[in-house]
Amino acid sequence: MTQSDQAASLTSRIRAAGERLGDRLEAEILAALALEKPRRWLYAHGESVPDPATAARFEALLHARLNGVPIAYLSGQREFHGRNFRVDRRVLIPRPETEHLVEFALQLDLPDQARVADVGTGSGCIILSLACERPRWRCIGCDLSTEALQVAEINRSQLAADNVVLVHGDLLQPLKGRCFELIVANPPYVAEGDPHLDRGDLRHEPAIALTPGGDGLDVLRRLATEAPGLLQAAGWLAVEHGHDQAQQVRAMFVAAGLQNIASIRDLGGIERITAGQKPGPETMQQTEAEVSPVCPA
Repeated sequence: MTQSDQAASLTSRIRAAGERLGDRLEAEILAALALEKPRRWLYAHGESVPDPATAARFEALLHARLNGVPIAYLSGQREFHGRNFRVDRRVLIPRPETEHLVEFALQLDLPDQARVADVGTGSGCIILSLACERPRWRCIGCDLSTEALQVAEINRSQLAADNVVLVHGDLLQPLKGRCFELIVANPPYVAEGDPHLDRGDLRHEPAIALTPGGDGLDVLRRLATEAPGLLQAAGWLAVEHGHDQAQQVRAMFVAAGLQNIASIRDLGGIERITAGQKPGPETMQQTEAEVSPVCPA
């Protein structure tokens, strides 16, 4: 680095980084991370010259971003439904589309102390958002990845979400013997070989959270088949899925005997969430001799 480079002001460094990235905002975010200051601080101190250690941190962050590392992983956080969540390479980065799943759940007419499960909880952004909005709900988040659960526990602790329990296990297995008014999931649904897996942020996210292999529908099929057995009568199953999978997921829900099935569009008009309801007591059509608990006690 030349002497003139070393003496470059913060503003000139950000301008040069923005040109390399093709994004001035990202350059500002990286500078703020390197300085450990809020972005607004940059505007009042643009003529200052960063010390060598800070300049080196900025250059390292810039190099990582140029190599495709997501901003969320570099910053260690991502905002979701109005709250900041810890994220790193152990978990999927929360997306704005997934907020529609949270909004749908919050609009349901559930009991005051509803039992709610989030299957494949990852960072915990879905179940923790629900738990914070409905502190009397009894919530469980489960995941096959112990590393993901470590991140979810950090978020649970930071949000003081004492009404959430985190458990380890494959899909619905750790929930057996329980009963829920609502089960939600943002499962892996990208088809094996999808070119998007080699582009953008997806290159750096955990593959286990992105694709189950095959046509991408295997986990959704299992949820549609197995989840109704864990739902209370009139309970709901709601899942996120791929941009072109809504029709197939609705067919799965129909085959599983769910009712009131609907798909919800995101802000781009894409059917992103599909939900269905288990038949209630008035539609169970059971004789007195056949009546048994709707799901395990």
